[in-house]
Amino acid sequence: MTTAYAPLRLHVPEPSGRPGCKTDFTYLRLNDAGLARKPPIEIEPAETADLARGLIRVLDDQGNALGEWASDVPVEILRQGMRAMLKTRIFDNRMVVAQRQKKMSFYMQSLGEEAIGSAQALALNIDDMCFPTYRQQSILMARDVPLVEMICQLLSNERDPLKGRQLPIMYSVKESGFFTISGNLATQFVQGVGWGMASAIKGDTKIASAWIGDGATAESDFHTALTFAHVYRAPVILNVVNNQWAISTFQAIAGGEATTFAGRGVGCGIASLRVDGNDFIAVYAASRWAAERARRNLGPTLIEWVTYRAGPHSTSDDPSKYRPADDWSHFPLGDPITRLKQHLIKIGQWSEEEHSAVSAELEAQVIAAQKEAEQFGTLAGGQIPSAATMFEDVYKDMPEHLKRQRQELGI
Repeated sequence: MTTAYAPLRLHVPEPSGRPGCKTDFTYLRLNDAGLARKPPIEIEPAETADLARGLIRVLDDQGNALGEWASDVPVEILRQGMRAMLKTRIFDNRMVVAQRQKKMSFYMQSLGEEAIGSAQALALNIDDMCFPTYRQQSILMARDVPLVEMICQLLSNERDPLKGRQLPIMYSVKESGFFTISGNLATQFVQGVGWGMASAIKGDTKIASAWIGDGATAESDFHTALTFAHVYRAPVILNVVNNQWAISTFQAIAGGEATTFAGRGVGCGIASLRVDGNDFIAVYAASRWAAERARRNLGPTLIEWVTYRAGPHSTSDDPSKYRPADDWSHFPLGDPITRLKQHLIKIGQWSEEEHSAVSAELEAQVIAAQKEAEQFGTLAGGQIPSAATMFEDVYKDMPEHLKRQRQELGI
């Protein structure tokens, strides 16, 4: 007897909000602040499964720091973090305007994600190497990289430290532990794992920190990196920034619907955490915990940062075409700057007056840096670097055929 089956069908994940309707954020699997346990550094990876499913949160809606993860975060770190986040947001705002004025070709802001890069940068040592994507400029802000140098890179002008060979926002600052950004997503994970392995082979004490977004977890490099990190216990922090959208594709398309991205780490034998990425204190504490594991030769940690990409994917994107325009105002984890500000005021370490004064100070710094950088050229200004630069920094000894081509150009 033949059993009758219904026709086979595929499941295609859909976001819980589209233009014209309010997003239902219940899919996020949230829990109250202070509930997540803080395990010992030497915990076995399999025993972190509950932390990969839940959500590590410290700051509640009233600005109170609660739970085991709230301890041992110096006030000075919180104040540094506030300045780094404010500087990042102000810088982003100014650079988006500059792009609209055609002074640069392209820009990507990190609106709503400022806590993640700044807190982890402050949790690491300056000689630890970060392998970022294109939305971690807050690492550079926290490490006080000169703004003029950053803006010249964006403008691709004659003072561009990368000489126009990278898209704007794809910085490279070796002395600040910021590895060259790759436009090919997920490569950061295998590069970071490899760098961490090399550090261990040399008997060094430096660790690596690698970053990708939720969408890039669908790339094969993600899985390759997890295998090598697990097998060789590489001293690396593997950061997955789940900001809910990979350009116009909802995070469920990459596999975040029925499970968590942090859960994939546990399945690969890697200690894993799922953390409120808009909670500066939680980000700092989780990053310190993961860094300590790496430094003690206890292996890698995968951290999923739950956040929201408040702005467009880039200046080439219009998110109102695929999600509600007011989504960020309804995102239940709020604004990272507002949340840390509320906490600092509550403990008497900040004020509305200081917030305004620091914002004005940082705005003046960014404006002054932009004016200085623009003196060396902008896209709108028409200054074009010499064609000779395309022959430089490619070979140690220039081959004969390139010498001939350069001579033919008369440069």
